[in-house]
Amino acid sequence: MRRVFSFCHMGVIRPAYAVIMTDISAPLFSFGIVADPQYADVAPRPDMDRYYAQSPGKLTEAIDVFNAHDLAFVVTLGDIIDHGWDNFDAVLSCYDRLRHRSILLPGNHDFAVAPEHLTEIHRRLAMPSPWYDFAIGKVRFVVLDGNDVSLFAPPVGDPRRDLAEKRLAALQEAGAINAHRWNASFSDGQREWLAKTLDAADASGERAILFCHYPLYPQDSHNMWDAPEILDLLMAHPSAKAWFCGHNHKGNYAQLGHTHFVNVKGMVDTQSQNTFAIADIYEHRIEIKGFGREESRTLALSVSADTNHSLFRSG
Repeated sequence: MRRVFSFCHMGVIRPAYAVIMTDISAPLFSFGIVADPQYADVAPRPDMDRYYAQSPGKLTEAIDVFNAHDLAFVVTLGDIIDHGWDNFDAVLSCYDRLRHRSILLPGNHDFAVAPEHLTEIHRRLAMPSPWYDFAIGKVRFVVLDGNDVSLFAPPVGDPRRDLAEKRLAALQEAGAINAHRWNASFSDGQREWLAKTLDAADASGERAILFCHYPLYPQDSHNMWDAPEILDLLMAHPSAKAWFCGHNHKGNYAQLGHTHFVNVKGMVDTQSQNTFAIADIYEHRIEIKGFGREESRTLALSVSADTNHSLFRSG
């Protein structure tokens, strides 16, 4: 029997703090951001500050805020559930109220389901493929699946599991701080696709914004196993302007070269405080308006020969 869930609103949340700007022009467009709702109909873990059953209420509150804004889409950066295939029903039903396009991508917890469901995760999240891209004007959005080579996402017997064991063993041998079974990496195929996608973005003068569940930078225990190789790839492509991720629920931020790395805080954390954001895209910057525990930031977009184009000029 399907369970009926009812969640009350938690009141109006305001941005974490106001950013004073001299440029009051309207953004070219905006999008909403959520990370790690990690819903499950289970008891909380106060020792980890995780309140799994509270997330649909928090998500409903965030969607109310998103619906009050003109957004191109809302992206959820993985870990929609904590575990259990049936938990997708309750949390994904929250998105029925969202009046904007919803972009979902998987995190490690989204594969904590019975083996027969492992090949259904991308379809359940309404993803057209495990990794893909789309453009708004001259901004190229790249949606990635960092679980590609891991110990939990590929079906049992898939050679990517053997490859994951080898990659993890090499990191453990080297004493890497991110040598954990709950991290993961790209396949060669996904990395090659990403390189070609960024090549095309460079050539057309686009700016690329990338979405993935896992962090890359700065160094942290939550980073992807192949973070150094992916960082080298991003640094070789001046179009790569921002990497948005979750996974590290405490959040993080750093800039390396021309790329900003924004780790959005986990919604599942704390009993009553929410966290989500809206990103406003301008010609030469991204303004992140944080709500609840999420911080507000200004990300300057470097201007060089490769990006000396209007973000909404074709050709």
